[in-house]
This record gives sequence, C-alpha cells and structure tokens, in this order.
Amino acid sequence: MSQSRTASIQAPDVQAQLPALEVSLSRVGVTGVEKVIRIKQDGAEQLFSARLECYVDLGPRQKGAHMSRFEEVVNDAIGEVILGEATFRAETLARHVAERVRERQGARRAEVTIEARYPEHKPAPVSGIQTQEIYTLFGSAVASEQGTRRLVGVAAAGMTACPCAQQLVQGSSRERLLADGFSEDEIERIFDHVPVATHNQRGLGTLHIGLPEHSDEDVPAQTLLDIVENSMSSEIYELMKRTDEGSVVEKAHRRPRFVEDCVREMVRGVVDRFAHLGDDTFFSAHQKNLETIHQHNVDAERFGLLGEVRRELETGEHSPTHVSRRAWLDGAESFA
Repeated sequence: MSQSRTASIQAPDVQAQLPALEVSLSRVGVTGVEKVIRIKQDGAEQLFSARLECYVDLGPRQKGAHMSRFEEVVNDAIGEVILGEATFRAETLARHVAERVRERQGARRAEVTIEARYPEHKPAPVSGIQTQEIYTLFGSAVASEQGTRRLVGVAAAGMTACPCAQQLVQGSSRERLLADGFSEDEIERIFDHVPVATHNQRGLGTLHIGLPEHSDEDVPAQTLLDIVENSMSSEIYELMKRTDEGSVVEKAHRRPRFVEDCVREMVRGVVDRFAHLGDDTFFSAHQKNLETIHQHNVDAERFGLLGEVRRELETGEHSPTHVSRRAWLDGAESFA
C-alpha cells in the first residue's frame, strides 16, 4: 500500500462507538495530575505544588471519556485563573476546571478536587523566631445543571495531651503528697501552678466547608486553619528555642483533650465563626491522633449540614441525620 494511501486512512473514533453494555458510569476521569501553580499571595508570587483529580459522569451510550481533554482543560484553566487575589483559593481553580471539563466532555456533571501544599510563616510562641510551617489546602467543585458546588478545606498538625492518663497521674501524685504531709489546699495550689504529666499524641486535624450552588460566600483558608489548630491541646512549630518548647508543652498539658474533644472544638469554631452561612452549608471535621503508648491510632469525625448541628445545639437532642460529603456533593434533592 502506498504512503499516500496509508495517510488517507483515518483511524476509527473508538470512543464514539457504543459500549458492549449500555450502562451509565458514576465517575470516569483522571487522578494524580500534578501541577505547579503560581499564585500571587500577600503581594508576592509563590509556587504551590498541587495534585488534581477530574471526573465526569458517563452516559450509557458513551463508550469512554476523552481523556486528553482533561489535561487540556486543566492547563487552560490554570492559565485563566486570576493571579492578583490576596489569598490562594484552591476552590476557585477547582470551579474553573470543573465547569470547563463539563462543557468539553458534554457531561451532565463534573467533579474536580485539588490538594495543594503551601508554606506559612509564623513566629514561635516565646522567642518570636520565624518558622516555616507546611499546610495542606483542599479545593473541590462539582459543576452540574444546577450550578457549581464548592468545597474548601485545610489540614494541619498539632499536639494533644491525654486527659485520662493525666487524671491517673494526678491521683497517684495526690496520694503521695498527702502521705508526705501536704494539706488538700496546698495540693490544689501545687496542681494549679504545676501542669501534671501525661502522654501526648501528634494530631492531624482536617476541616472542610461546603458551599451550595446559590452561595457566593467566601471561606478564608486562614480561618479554617485557626479553627483546626486551636481545637488541639497546642500548636506545634518546626523551629523552636528551648523557651518555646517549654511553652508548647505547658500549654498542651494545661488543656488536655481527647480526639473527640478536638472534633467538637472544630464544630464549635465553625458554628461561632461562620454564623452567617446558611443551614444548607456542609461541614466535615476530622481528627486523627498518632498514639505514643499504643500501637494503634485513634480517629473521630463529625460531618453534616450546619442546620443539623445548630438544631442539635439548640434542642440538646441527637440529630437523626448526618449528611455525608458524598451525598452533599451529589446534591440529593432532600439536602437541597
């Protein structure tokens, strides 16, 4: 066959063919897409290492999605995102990508998730020495005929001190002090001035806020970070002087918290600091503590709509439903 004849033969569009089984698929897409994003923050441009996931639904008569279009849309959207914003908005980029992916793929629904690692500089608690802390920022968006739902989240590490072990140590210390002739009043004064020992965990807190299609509210990532870090016994710092180390340890032991306490404190922070958000706003608070005296780790989580937890706080009754992240993203009618 001649070269010209070969060139004139067009390869069939396999993706345009009918599938062997005409059944729709919930999600089809690409994962592990890594990009370096340049964003202007606090007047200076910074680089962020980001990982993206992009999905669309697939109709029963469509054999496959056009995978190359995902990469094209991601590159186009990154170039179109405005760099002049004061703070990084992962959910802004996710919204741009989701809306363009849905259009390019001809899908009813598109979902995009972005995970970005970025630095923050903060002073150590006593010396004031500047230390660089690395945080994780999450941004998700689901684009459909109803509009685009946005989800913004953060993850931060901290330190917790175990209340149970502390109570046990305090009880045995009290017995020894009484046996040595100290009065009850003297013992109470000692415990007021000297934090009691306990075992510690390094904790990882994650907090997400989800905004429905009709919302144009803004959720600052820094506010979420403040809530997460304040929910634990103490913040942690990569670089500290000895005075800083003493301050962190003492602070943690003066406010011991279980993994469950950390989640409840995150819920408190969301309710107090986002009182302006509607009842149909989604939230998810998760805490993982890496144990030091056990082989296992411990987890706690609360998720649902703000309206659910507000009613629970007002009435004191357990909420019968906790809307999950998947259900909220899917936009079930009963949650709209």
